[in-house]
Amino acid sequence: MAAPRGIFRVDALQNLLTGLCASPVVVDHLERLEPWAVARVRLQSASALPCSVVAKWIPDGQREARSAPWRLRNELAALQFLSEDLGIDLAPRVIAAETVARFVVLEDLAPRVPLDQLLRRDGAAAHGDRLDAFARARGALSAATAGRAETYYARRAELGPVDTAADRAGRLAPLRAGAIEHASSLGVPLGGRSAHELTSLLDELADPGPFLALSNGDTEANNILLHASGPADARLIDFEFAGYTHALSDAVCLYVPGPAWLAVGDPTTTGLADQYRRALARGIPEAEDDRRYGHGLAAACVSWTLVRLQRFALLDTRSPGDHSRLQLIATLEAAARTAQTYRTLPHLTSWIRRVAAVLRHRWPDADQDFADSTRFPPYRARH
Repeated sequence: MAAPRGIFRVDALQNLLTGLCASPVVVDHLERLEPWAVARVRLQSASALPCSVVAKWIPDGQREARSAPWRLRNELAALQFLSEDLGIDLAPRVIAAETVARFVVLEDLAPRVPLDQLLRRDGAAAHGDRLDAFARARGALSAATAGRAETYYARRAELGPVDTAADRAGRLAPLRAGAIEHASSLGVPLGGRSAHELTSLLDELADPGPFLALSNGDTEANNILLHASGPADARLIDFEFAGYTHALSDAVCLYVPGPAWLAVGDPTTTGLADQYRRALARGIPEAEDDRRYGHGLAAACVSWTLVRLQRFALLDTRSPGDHSRLQLIATLEAAARTAQTYRTLPHLTSWIRRVAAVLRHRWPDADQDFADSTRFPPYRARH
C-alpha cells in the first residue's frame, strides 16, 4: 500500500510491528488525519495487536529541523512515563516506536473525539460536563506527576539530551521581550514596580517548588479526546513539547483565550476553576493555599499574555474587523482580571490594562465588550 505524501514508509511500520509480534502484520488501510502528521492504521494480524492503531511521524519538511528529534523523544518518553512508570490512563499507550525512521505507534483512542471539535460545533453551553472533564484531566496530570521529575528525566535522557531549564522556563519565554518592546513603542513602557513584579513572576515560573509537574506543553481543547456521548475516560494527547514546568501553566487555558478562542468565560462561575483546583490539590496540597495558588496562576496567565502580545506588529497590519485583534485585547484583559481576582501583581495588572486600552483606541473595530456573553460566549472560535 502506498503511503500518503510525507509519511513514513508503510513497510517500515509493518516490519516494526511484525518484529514486535513475531508474526506477520499487514497494513490493510491507512487514513491520514489532516492537518497533522498522524494516521489511523487498520491492521491485518494474527497477533494480539488491536485491529486499529495510530501512527505519528515527523513530516518530510520538518525532518531536518533542529526541534524534530527531541519532539519525538519527548512524546515517546512522556507517554511511556505516564503508562509504564506511573501506571495511569491519562494518555494513549505506546505500542511501538522507530526513532531512526522517526515515528511512533500509539493506542487508537477512537471513538473519542477532540473537545474543540464539539465546542466549535455545538458551543460551550452544550458541553459543560466535557469541559469539566477537561479541567479535571489537566489538574490530574499535574497531580499525578508532581515530585516525579527525576524519574521522567531519567527516561527522557535515555533517548537523547534534554534541557530541563528550558522546560521549566517554557520554550516561548523569549517572546516576552518582544512584547515589552511593543508596549513601549505604544507609549506604555514597563518600568518601576511593574518591572519588579515581572521579575517576581519570572522567579515563580523558573522555580515552581511543589508546583513542578509534567505538562504536554499544549493545553488547548484540541489536545483532549473524549466520547461524544459523555465525558468519561478522557485522554490527553500531543506530548511533543512535554516537560516539567509550573503546574499552573496548564490552567491558563481555562482563564485566558488560547490561539483558537475569542473568549473562554469566567471559570469561577462555570465551575471549571474548582474542578481543576480540586484535581490538582490531590497531588499538590499547596494548591489549597489561596495566596500561593493565586500568585502562581496569575504569573502563568500574564506570562502567556506577554507571549501573545509579541504578535502586535503582525496584527497591526491586518484589516479592521480581523478577529485576532479582538482576541489579543480579550487575552490581555482576561489575564489582568485573573490577577486582580487573586489580588496579586497589582502594578503589572495596571500596566496590562493600559496596554489593552491603547489597543482599543488604536483599533476601534476591536473596542468591544467582551463581557457580553451573548456576543462573546465562552469558547467562541476565532475565525
